[in-house]
Amino acid sequence: MDVKLRINEVEVEAQKGEYLLDVARRAGFEIPSLCHHEAVKPIGSCRVCLVEVKAGKKTSLTTSCNYTIEGGEEVTTDSGLIRRMRAINLELLLARAPGSKRVRELAQEYGVSRPRFPPVEDSWLPNCILCELCVRVCEELGHNALSTQGRGDEKKIGLPFNKPAESCVGCGSCYSVCPTGCILMKDTAVDRTIWGQKFDFVRCKQCGAPVITEKHRAFAIENKGLPENYYDLCESCKQADASKRFAAVAWQD
Repeated sequence: MDVKLRINEVEVEAQKGEYLLDVARRAGFEIPSLCHHEAVKPIGSCRVCLVEVKAGKKTSLTTSCNYTIEGGEEVTTDSGLIRRMRAINLELLLARAPGSKRVRELAQEYGVSRPRFPPVEDSWLPNCILCELCVRVCEELGHNALSTQGRGDEKKIGLPFNKPAESCVGCGSCYSVCPTGCILMKDTAVDRTIWGQKFDFVRCKQCGAPVITEKHRAFAIENKGLPENYYDLCESCKQADASKRFAAVAWQD
């Protein structure tokens, strides 16, 4: 169902139930975030995407990533209050992730150079902001190789039962979505090391480039119904072969 709302005095169309952050960005409005990814359900943990929403007679400050559109809202994405609250949240995040370039750049943008809060020391995963993106993506992909542990000050992201998970396939999705770069992954020409495990690569039969880990290949073929030879070639060689076939057909015509 199509509904309308106003974002910074501009009328915008959306589907009822869409998330405000997605709608705003689609309409060209910049809203910062660290814990958001379109592939997984939002949880609003970093609270950097705060906006003001007026719905009816009520105006509230809310995270836009998990706010669902009803229609008729009036949204403000930038104001003095919003910037102050984002700055406070970034101070807290900077204490957890002082080594993150992205967090430092966002903090500087909001006038935070020296946070008032002391850095978190002895973190099991340095520079982790507990956004849970890695856990959520891993769960979405069906691996469930990561988990959250503890609560409050004791909360951390880690491995179930504190040991490498058998269900991990070394896909690297957690590494790719991490906003602070706190997850360590090392690739060589023949293998990948991540979360204390080493995974051998399937290598392209034409050029020898790494394509996918052997364990990930087995999982994908078994669960996605792909042919056994699907990962025989890397994407570059697949495209080159497709171009050759296209050229041959065009020449015959």
